[in-house]
Amino acid sequence: MTRLKIKVKPNSKQQALHTEPDGSLTVHLKSPPVEGKANQELIQLLAKHLGVPKSEIMIKSGLSSHHKLVEVPDVKP
Repeated sequence: MTRLKIKVKPNSKQQALHTEPDGSLTVHLKSPPVEGKANQELIQLLAKHLGVPKSEIMIKSGLSSHHKLVEVPDVKP
C-alpha cells in the first residue's frame, strides 16, 4: 500500500488533480465539504485516475480537513 499526502480544494469549478514538486497531490473537487460528499468524490476521482477499485482506497486521516493522508494499493505499470 502507498500513502499519499493530498490537499483537497472543494467547491471548485472543475475537477483537477495536480502533482506538487514535493510529491504530494492537490485535488480540486466540485462537491462541497458537506456530509462527506467531497470525500466520496475524492475516492471516485483517485480510483478512476489510478485504475483501482474504490473499495481499495482509504482515507487514513483528515476526514474533515483539507489535508488528507490516503492509502491506495500499489499500482503496477
